[in-house]
Amino acid sequence: MNTAEWILVAILSVSLFIFIVVGIVFLVKLMGLVKEAKKVVVKGQDIAENANQVVSNVRGMTSIGGVIKTFADKYTDPKYKKEAEGKEKKDGNKSKKD
Repeated sequence: MNTAEWILVAILSVSLFIFIVVGIVFLVKLMGLVKEAKKVVVKGQDIAENANQVVSNVRGMTSIGGVIKTFADKYTDPKYKKEAEGKEKKDGNKSKKD
């Protein structure tokens, strides 16, 4: 081969090598960026779900039906029912002693 051809082949080989190295580095950085973006999306979804829960709780507590439902749930829930009965017994015992 001629000297000019060797020079062209060398220049093309070096530029291809640089292009491949830059491409690999870019790909690795892009994969890291995608992982971070995925974390951000998951956090955003969690925030949206929590916001929906807060909105539904506030809506339930600010409307008349929601307030009535909350009190009805409180007194029909077995856990609260036992507490309410315990308070009534304590109150009844106090009034009997007085």
